[in-house]
Amino acid sequence: MIPLDRDKLYSARLHAARVRPYLATALFALHVVESRRVPTMAVDRHWRCYVSPAFVERTPVEELAGVWVHEVSHLLREHHERSDRVARERELTGPGERLRMNIAADCEINDDVYGDGLTRPEGAVVPATLMLHDGQLMEDYLRQFRLGPRMQELAWLDCGSGADGLEREWDLGPGGAHGLSAQERDAVRFRVAQGITGRPGDAPDGWRRWAEEVFHPPQPWRELLGAAVRSAVSGPGVGEDYTYARLSRRSASVPGAVLPSLRRRPPRVCVVIDTSGSVSDAELGSALLEVAAISRAVGGRRDLVSAVSCDAAAGEAHRVCGTEGIPLVGGGGTDLREGFRQALRTRPRPDVVVALTDGQTPWPSSRPPCRVVVGLFPRFPRTTRARGRSWGEDGTEYVPEGPPDWARVVEIGTGGGGR
Repeated sequence: MIPLDRDKLYSARLHAARVRPYLATALFALHVVESRRVPTMAVDRHWRCYVSPAFVERTPVEELAGVWVHEVSHLLREHHERSDRVARERELTGPGERLRMNIAADCEINDDVYGDGLTRPEGAVVPATLMLHDGQLMEDYLRQFRLGPRMQELAWLDCGSGADGLEREWDLGPGGAHGLSAQERDAVRFRVAQGITGRPGDAPDGWRRWAEEVFHPPQPWRELLGAAVRSAVSGPGVGEDYTYARLSRRSASVPGAVLPSLRRRPPRVCVVIDTSGSVSDAELGSALLEVAAISRAVGGRRDLVSAVSCDAAAGEAHRVCGTEGIPLVGGGGTDLREGFRQALRTRPRPDVVVALTDGQTPWPSSRPPCRVVVGLFPRFPRTTRARGRSWGEDGTEYVPEGPPDWARVVEIGTGGGGR
């Protein structure tokens, strides 16, 4: 029986920490568990790393260092929680679907993690292996491939429940020894994100994007905005349509009539971003973060989210492939009525329109034929117009009307709530 060569294993971890110093806190937070039931190395959601002694013996130190970084990346990017969420939302069940999630998660990690002193392990899955493009998320890759005969060579792949959320027989579970608590796991992620943002340029683009999201301090308004969008897209009538592909159960009670059934399709969201001169660059950056959060609120389906930039005129609607690809054109006056018109002209028409604005705008005179959520950037307190007086928009004392009552409003960037 081969003993676990811990000296070799820990030398590989030290090498990984030297070439990726921003990951050192996470690498040394992992607790090693010797296991002869794992094919290589695997992690659980409690930050235990299960290691095969035979794998350590046959693998060079430089490749082991790459495996260390790969496994801890699953935990830092919370692939187990994301896989659980995707499985619920898309009704994916069984070990085959979890293997697909593991492969998709590997593609998200491996597209830019190796090189610069870190050797790619033999057999590591990269997007090119599946003829896919780099730079996407696990959820994106998952939609682009299925298991088939050409995937048989990947059947051995098993990074553990920390990668796909499905518990293994060898998992020690939440009550096992040396697992990290939820607070400890959050602290590790925060320290790693702090190390990446503190030394810009040292980490790949994927890690910098990850760190920016983690390092952004949590605020109640973000939870409220996400809840408002989820409530809007899940409301009655949203995303519902009739189809003859499956007949209604009531057809049997109406002889000679063919009745369609009601089908729920994925809801579509259009985000109107205020790009007028009164909106700062920092607020536009915050708006892009909200677009990413909105895409997560609809299950990570970026193809269901589009964005329109608008000042006094509205630009074209663009599908959200990545927040860096959204053109924010403007800098003039503000008229979000044009943004709403453009959003409602997109096809298929959105079920929900989200407007991110400072509120210095006229609003549509009537309720749009969809649900509306307004994310409001903070401004000085709005005062009521003087009775009997009217101000033009060009006047220095002009105070615009607040968002209409038919919109769900959340104040962005404050600790406040919404209505």
